[in-house]
Amino acid sequence: ALASSAFIGGSFVLKKKGLLRLCRRGRARAGQGGHAYLREWLWWAGLLCMGVGEAANFAAYAFAPATLVTPLGALSVLVSAVLSSTFLNEQLNVHGKIGCILSILGSTVMVIHAPQEEEVSSLESMAEKLKDPGFIAFAVCVLVSSLLLIFVAGPRYGQSNVLVYVLVCSAIGSLSVSCVKGLGIALKELFSGRPVLKEPLGWVLLVCLAICISIQINYLNKALDIFSTSVVTPIYYVLFTTAVMTCSTILFKEWQHMVLDNVIGSISGFLTIVSGIFLLHAFRDMPFTPNLLPVFLQPGRADLHTPWSSADRHPSCQHQPLLPSEDKGSQSAEEEE
Repeated sequence: ALASSAFIGGSFVLKKKGLLRLCRRGRARAGQGGHAYLREWLWWAGLLCMGVGEAANFAAYAFAPATLVTPLGALSVLVSAVLSSTFLNEQLNVHGKIGCILSILGSTVMVIHAPQEEEVSSLESMAEKLKDPGFIAFAVCVLVSSLLLIFVAGPRYGQSNVLVYVLVCSAIGSLSVSCVKGLGIALKELFSGRPVLKEPLGWVLLVCLAICISIQINYLNKALDIFSTSVVTPIYYVLFTTAVMTCSTILFKEWQHMVLDNVIGSISGFLTIVSGIFLLHAFRDMPFTPNLLPVFLQPGRADLHTPWSSADRHPSCQHQPLLPSEDKGSQSAEEEE
């Protein structure tokens, strides 16, 4: 999962770099429906990095609960933010660095309190879970909302609202994780010598996974082309993690046997990650200079231990008048009256 975060975080930057090169050449942009990025080697390098990262994720999902693996994707946000500030000249100020630290802390808390999923050891048991009415209702809601976002909201608000395309990627991504879990079970059965290739469910999951990944790549490219990487990556992570946790809870009943302290720990860790992502995103364009720091934290100040009786001490706002002199004069006149 950690290796996956490193590769996926780098893939965002490589893809964005390739899309910016196309924009400078005057080619049709991905946000306007163009596919000229297919002839850009930087974009393909980013896709290759994402493929390696998803392969590592595939291995992680095969052996661990999705609620444990998915939160570690927060580290891809950190990698993307650091690389974007280095190679894309996107600002990473003090708020962003604090957000990175909070994301790491939240991920650690979620890993410590991660739930245990119900054991699914065969494709037959996976098929029974996929037939669950709760999961069927969830999948129908995801498909209907994705179609509405693609065909109704996309043409109207896709160019101005980052949530439209990112919501499509996140909702479809939750289904792709379910397909990955099923394929991981199929591979484990195949390596143990069982005749999995004759089972139709494995091939259905493979086709569904290919369709989901294609949709994710298409609309993620549109979002990256229109909006900044520092905007798309955090929002995509939060929405994708929420969708995967919801889908995993419904499908694998991961929260059913959790004790109260693990429930509180998991929710607190996730909210900590969301807070860090918010700091990383919301204040990305706010300049933070050393002059905004308290006096004793400003670099290069030599008189940190200057006594208060010193004549050149820094004036405190507590000793300054709250009202101008004329206002004070008018106020005293009113009091005399």
